[in-house]
Amino acid sequence: MRVAPLILTAVAAAALAGCTVGPDFARPQAPAASGYQPAGEAAPPRVAFGDGPEQHWWTAFGSPQLDALVDQAIAHNRSLAASNATLAASRDEVRAIAGRRLPQVDANARADQQQVNLAAFGFSGSNPLAPGGNPEFNLYTVGGGVSYDLDLFGGLRRSVEQSAAQAEAQQRQTEAAHLSIAGQVVNQVLTIAALNAQIATARALLADDQRNVDLTQKRRTGGEGTLVEVLNAQSQYAADRGDLPQLDQQLAEARHLLATLIGTTPDTLPPTDVALDRLTLPATIPVALPSALVHRRPDILQAEAQLHAATAAIGVATARLYPDITLGATLTQGAPAVGDLVRNAFRGYDLFAGLTAPIFHGGTLKAERAAAVDRARASQARYEQTVLVAFSQVADLLSAMRNDTRSVADQQASVAVAERSRHLSRRSFEVGNSGILQVLETERLYQRASNGLVVARTRQFLNVARLYVATAGGWIAPTAPPAP
Repeated sequence: MRVAPLILTAVAAAALAGCTVGPDFARPQAPAASGYQPAGEAAPPRVAFGDGPEQHWWTAFGSPQLDALVDQAIAHNRSLAASNATLAASRDEVRAIAGRRLPQVDANARADQQQVNLAAFGFSGSNPLAPGGNPEFNLYTVGGGVSYDLDLFGGLRRSVEQSAAQAEAQQRQTEAAHLSIAGQVVNQVLTIAALNAQIATARALLADDQRNVDLTQKRRTGGEGTLVEVLNAQSQYAADRGDLPQLDQQLAEARHLLATLIGTTPDTLPPTDVALDRLTLPATIPVALPSALVHRRPDILQAEAQLHAATAAIGVATARLYPDITLGATLTQGAPAVGDLVRNAFRGYDLFAGLTAPIFHGGTLKAERAAAVDRARASQARYEQTVLVAFSQVADLLSAMRNDTRSVADQQASVAVAERSRHLSRRSFEVGNSGILQVLETERLYQRASNGLVVARTRQFLNVARLYVATAGGWIAPTAPPAP
C-alpha cells in the first residue's frame, strides 16, 4: 500500500489549517460621551452616576408585595419561558455546528439476500451453480468510516463563531425580556395603586356630595334654601357617581393584565392593594455612565452580538471561495456467512483524501461574500442607532426626574390651597354667606388638584422605574463565553 502521498497531503493540509479568512471581530469602542445632559446642567435629584443599578432594583420601592409579584413574574411568565427555551435551543445549535469540526465517525451494517440474473450477462442454458435457475446467496456486511474536514481556510471555525455570536444575541434578548417583564410588572402595580388612589378620592368626593345634598335639603326645609340649590347638589352627586364605574373598569383591566404578566389567571391573582403612600422613592438612583451603559444594557449587547455574527458571516462566505480538503478512511467486512465476518480474508479498507475547489459559479460566491459585507455594515449601523436611542431614553428620563420633582411640589401646593378654599366655602355656605354653586366649584377644584397630585406622584414612580430599566437595572451582564 502506498500511503506516502496521502500522508504528505495530510501534513501539508494540516500546516494550512491555522488559516482563517475573513475579518476578525473587534468590539466597538465605548462612546466618548461622559454624560447624557448638556454641559453645565445639574444632575437631577436622587441620581448618582457610576456603574448603574444592580440586581432586584424594584426592592428600592420598599414594598414586599411588589417584590413578590416581580419574583412570580420572573418565575412563571410564559413569554419568558418561551425566551428561555429559545436560548437553550440556540446554545444547542452552537454545539451542533462545533461538532462538525471534529472527525465524523459512522458505523453501518447490512444483511442482503440476492439472486443473480445470469441471463442479463449473456449466460444461458444449464447453470452448474444453480441448475434450476439463477443462483441465490446471502451477504452480510459490517463496517464504518471516519472523515475529517481540514477546514483549510477556517470556514467551519467562522461558522462556529457566527453561531456562538447568534446564541449570545439570543441570550441578550432573553435578558432584555426579563428586564422588560420586571419593568412591566412594576408599572402595572403602580398603575393599580394610582387607580386605587383615584377611586378613594372619587368616593371621598361622593361623600362630600351627599353631605351637600343633605345640607341643601335641610336648608330648604328650614326656609333658607331653594329647590335650585337642592337640584344642583343632586346633579353634581349623580355626575360624580358616574365616574366610578369607569375607574372600576380600568382597575379590573389593570389587574387582569398583571395576572397575565405573572403567569396566572385573573381569578387566582394575589392581593394587589399596594398604595402609593406606602411606597418609597429611593434615596439615590444609580445611573450607568455612557461608557458603562454600552457594556450592560441588553439591547445594546444584543446589537453588538449581531454585529459579531455578521462579521463572522463574511469569513464563512470568504472560505467558500477557496479549496477544501477532506481526509477519511473506511473499513468493511463482507461475507456470505455471519461467522466469516471476523476473518481477515473478508476485510476491505479505503483511505482517501478529497479536494473540492470552486472553478466557476457564475459570480455567485463573490456576490454572497459582498452581501455578507453589506449585512455587516447594516449591523454596524443598527448597533450605533441602538446606542443613540438608549442614550436618548436615559436623557429623557433624567429630564423627567427633575421635572417630576417640581410637578409633585406644585401639585402638593395646589391641593393645600384647594383644601383650604373648599373648607372656607363650605363654612360660608353653612352660615348663609354664599350659595351652593361656590361650594361645588371649590370641590371640583379640590378633586382636580387631588387627582393631579396622584398622577404626578405616579408619574414620578413610573419614571424612576423606567430609569432603572433604561440603565439595565436587575442584570449584571455576564462575560460572553468563548466560541467552542
